[in-house]
Amino acid sequence: MAVVSWKEILLLTGLVVGCYWNSLSCGFVFDDVSAILDNKDLRPSTPVRNLFLNDFWGTPMAEERSHKSYRPLTVLTFRLNYLFSELSAASYHLLNVVLHAVVCVLFLRVCRSFLDKTSSLVAALLFAVHPIHTEAVTGVVGRAELLSSIFLLAAFLAYTKSTGADQSIVWAPIALTVVLVAAATLCKEQGITVVGICCVHEVFVAQGVRLSFFLIITEKMFLSSVTLPTQYFIGHNNYFFFIFSCRFDNPAAVSPTPARQLTFNYLLPVNAWLLLNPSELCCDWTMGTIPLVESLLDLRNLATLVFYTFLGLLAYHSLRYRHSSAKTVIMALSLIVLPFIPASNLFFPVGFVVAERVLYVPSMGFCVLVAHGFKIVSHLKKISWLMIGVLITTHAVKTFNRNWDWESEYTLFTSALKVNKNNAKLWNNVGHALENQSNYAKALQYFLQATRVQPDDIGAHMNVGRTYKNLNKSKEAEDAYLVAKSLMPQVIPGKKYATRVAPNHLNVYINLANLIRANDSRLEEADQLYRQAISMRPDFKQAYISRGELLLKMNKLTEARDAYLRALELDRTNADLWYNLAIVNIEMKDPSEALKNFNHALELNPRHKLALFNSALLMQESGEPKFWPEANRRFLTYVEEEPDDANGYFNLGMLAMDANENAAAERWMRKAIGLQAGFRSALFNLALLYSQSKREMDALPVLDELLRHHPEHIKGLILKGDILMNHKKDTRGAKVCFERILRMDPTNVQGKHNLCVVYFEERDLPRAERCLEETLALAPNEEYVRRHLSIVRSKMAAMSAAGQPLTSTEGAATSAKEEKPQRAKESADKGEEEGRGADAVGDENNVRKSSAESLRDVGVDQSESVDSSTPDKRTKGKSTKEIKDIEEKRAAALKRLEEIERILSAD
Repeated sequence: MAVVSWKEILLLTGLVVGCYWNSLSCGFVFDDVSAILDNKDLRPSTPVRNLFLNDFWGTPMAEERSHKSYRPLTVLTFRLNYLFSELSAASYHLLNVVLHAVVCVLFLRVCRSFLDKTSSLVAALLFAVHPIHTEAVTGVVGRAELLSSIFLLAAFLAYTKSTGADQSIVWAPIALTVVLVAAATLCKEQGITVVGICCVHEVFVAQGVRLSFFLIITEKMFLSSVTLPTQYFIGHNNYFFFIFSCRFDNPAAVSPTPARQLTFNYLLPVNAWLLLNPSELCCDWTMGTIPLVESLLDLRNLATLVFYTFLGLLAYHSLRYRHSSAKTVIMALSLIVLPFIPASNLFFPVGFVVAERVLYVPSMGFCVLVAHGFKIVSHLKKISWLMIGVLITTHAVKTFNRNWDWESEYTLFTSALKVNKNNAKLWNNVGHALENQSNYAKALQYFLQATRVQPDDIGAHMNVGRTYKNLNKSKEAEDAYLVAKSLMPQVIPGKKYATRVAPNHLNVYINLANLIRANDSRLEEADQLYRQAISMRPDFKQAYISRGELLLKMNKLTEARDAYLRALELDRTNADLWYNLAIVNIEMKDPSEALKNFNHALELNPRHKLALFNSALLMQESGEPKFWPEANRRFLTYVEEEPDDANGYFNLGMLAMDANENAAAERWMRKAIGLQAGFRSALFNLALLYSQSKREMDALPVLDELLRHHPEHIKGLILKGDILMNHKKDTRGAKVCFERILRMDPTNVQGKHNLCVVYFEERDLPRAERCLEETLALAPNEEYVRRHLSIVRSKMAAMSAAGQPLTSTEGAATSAKEEKPQRAKESADKGEEEGRGADAVGDENNVRKSSAESLRDVGVDQSESVDSSTPDKRTKGKSTKEIKDIEEKRAAALKRLEEIERILSAD
């Protein structure tokens, strides 16, 4: 057996790189989105054992919605890619190109088993450039084909060494073969078919069995009634079969006889034609791409007849003779037929009509036949080499150009529409690509065309409804959802409804409910839709999640909690569900239980951004210093995930202020302000920090910036007036601040009282008296105002008795201690705006990540709760921190009163 030289390896590798280097610029498209972007099994936070419990797409194998495609070794390579480059698509494509080159070298090595050196090289070169392989090589999910092929070819090569020179059995290669077969199967299910290929090689090549002997054995089997069990050929249906809408993805699978049989047999020449003439390739051959063959009179049956005739002649030739040509043909046929059987639809239906990627291994047999034909006509040296040269060149160019189609989802699906305009899924997918670009108007045109191509496509009508919603056309969106809802299967007594409804189609109830619940008068109607979806599929997790959100909005907290608990019974590994439950706990005034559920979410996903942020906020607001280090760690992790979110840095600053770490607090506040100009709370608390640190002059420019963005900020005006009066001796500037407060809020007692102090400092005692009288009228229970008024009146009486004027244009006495407004840091400044995550279900292929009422809206500026007219809904009693703040404010107020009284009593 001739070995493969380094020159041949370099030639094949160079050819592969030349054909596929442009695939490195492609992104994640089509099935890559589910297998890579949405697959949690790739993340380091997911235990490796989950790869062996879940299917190819990350869904537990035990779940009904599982694809049942078990390929843990392939997913493991995706995980390694993620470990080195996370979601950099180029690295995934690069590894695919490398794997294809390895397959080509191994294939050349296998061809040397039954072809001469030149012909085997021709076969390998043709295989390297064949355009049918672009889906397997340029599509990242095609790695399953590549890896399975590597182990399949390696297993075959190992098996060929299992017979010694004296025809004895060599067990080491057989043991290696078993291991490699298992590896091939764990990469993709069709890897098991290498066992059949090895059997064909053993019987018809190694042992040289001819057709006559084969017929005798077959005759004896029938005469002795020896039959193999049906399941030996068919296999377990659920192994290959996954839940899909047969009516759309594989219409022939639900068609009556003879349409089903005629169509499935016609698909064989269709696949053969793609190998012979790969000029028009399409990423999706489902739905109406290939019309059903419903009659024996359909001319397409001639193609089926020709295909079986040609295949039969090849098989007859290979089985009748023992020469090398016959052995080559039988091995080529085994490579074509056996790996294709699982995808042929002949023994059990699969989830597609035609899929180019499944022709990756069968194309090896095709290339062997072409190379064998080249050998037969090799005596026509110039013509034969010219023909094979033209073939390889044109295929290489086609492959290179075809790679550009996989650059993005838009380019991929628009290229497919050039080949086939009768596939509603393609129209839908182009619409999705445009939707991702926020081009909703153009996306709507494609979605509407999908409904015209396939009027009973529920998903297409759902897409129309969602796009109308994005265009703020609620009435049209509701009408589209109602059409989709009318297409849902009707209940048939005695039949289990849940088994006849695709879970994705049930999202029509979720989408419709999410749309109408925007109207507060239709909340009960929305709840009825959620409950209807649950009654149809009691295991429909998303319905419980969405209903939990609605019940939270309706303030039915106990029912909301129960909805989330039911969803958790279905999926306890969903971090978003634990997060949502924590939000309900907060609304139910149970912060300890909320923190416990936030921690559950973080155990499952340590970098769950909302859980990190809100749990840290909960710890910070607890007033318990023991929680502050962990809260700080979580905020730091959060800003690693969201480095552009100013709120994370702001809360780090607030924690630092709580811990009296002024330098760190200043740094974090500056970072927040740098990311979000005019960040009100950050600006005010930074100015407050400077003021408390005896850096009043540094506080003034910060307050100026705050008031430039928020001129109505009362506490900022009070703090600025305090600094101007007490530290810059600018009573006029202070007066402007306090007067502006009273223009906005004439009943503001603090602003009014401070203005009275300004009048006193200006030595305008009558005006100060009137001002204090007005203040006392606003706050008749404030004893300090009454006492200050008494002091002013006493001062006026003393001055009158001494004959001194009661008003003066001179400035305030500089030696007296000025009045200082209350400046206790208010932790409530951290924000009270409530928000929610996404509250709309996307198309039928989308799954919500998090959709509950959130503790904080981390995407908006935070507002001081003391400035808001909305009461704090989250706490009933006063926390330890609130009590501490009240005590600090009381002490500051008493100190201020003492200072004011000294001012008012001074001569």
